[in-house]
Amino acid sequence: MALSWRGAANLAALTAAVLFAAQLGTAAPAAAAPGPPPGSIASMGDSISRGFNACGWYVDCPSRSFSTGSDPAVNSHYLRIRAVNPAINGKNYNDARSGAKVADMPGQAGTVVSQGAAYVTILIGANDACTSSEASMTSVAAFRASLDSALGTLKAGLPNAKILLVSIPDLKRLWQVGSANGSARTVWSLFGVCQSMLANPSSTSSADTARRDRVRQRVVDFNAQLASACTAYGANCKYDGGAVFGYQFALSQVSTWDYFHPNAAGQTVLASLTYAAGFGW
Repeated sequence: MALSWRGAANLAALTAAVLFAAQLGTAAPAAAAPGPPPGSIASMGDSISRGFNACGWYVDCPSRSFSTGSDPAVNSHYLRIRAVNPAINGKNYNDARSGAKVADMPGQAGTVVSQGAAYVTILIGANDACTSSEASMTSVAAFRASLDSALGTLKAGLPNAKILLVSIPDLKRLWQVGSANGSARTVWSLFGVCQSMLANPSSTSSADTARRDRVRQRVVDFNAQLASACTAYGANCKYDGGAVFGYQFALSQVSTWDYFHPNAAGQTVLASLTYAAGFGW
């Protein structure tokens, strides 16, 4: 019998957490005590958290955000928490911005602090690796510096809030599932989508293969910084253990308008996957 999306997501979360810990050469950190379900939630990040292209042509669809969305079909973190704590109703703040990079996280953190959020999800880094060229990707050191700045703002302003850091999806997986699709190749080229990874998608040359591997490695390095920064933050922070990075998403879970962003089905599985890897309310 085939696994359901939820079952597959839960299995992927567990498997990815074990593999990621093994990759780092350390045991996974002890899970933070979840405490009671939070009374408010905020999302930080980029277009994925905004639900971009999940309901319309090149527009944000925050109602379908995996984190703070209100669409029952997606069953976001917000709706899952609301089912056990109705007091959260209406206190779902989507502070992510399409196009954001990690350098924008300190500013978003300030907004979240002003809202007094009790729970914060952060998914950032795709735009730091998905750039016009490999050379323009964000450095690992700069990524960590901006991340630490944002987390410092959250810890100082919201010392009791729970923070979930979500791993960046495997961008090479996108190339793997889309490179044989003519429509995907056309859209990637026409709109300049993630050219650091997706340029020359049909090429099997050693140069293009090596480039894709280097871009993927940058995402792995970013994810390692997310894990390390979360450990340094303390018990109120939880990293998803590489669950999103390890999930083998299908092309059917990606918007056919840009063949990059999660569609409604993608947001649904992202909600299930990240919530299962989270605090367990």
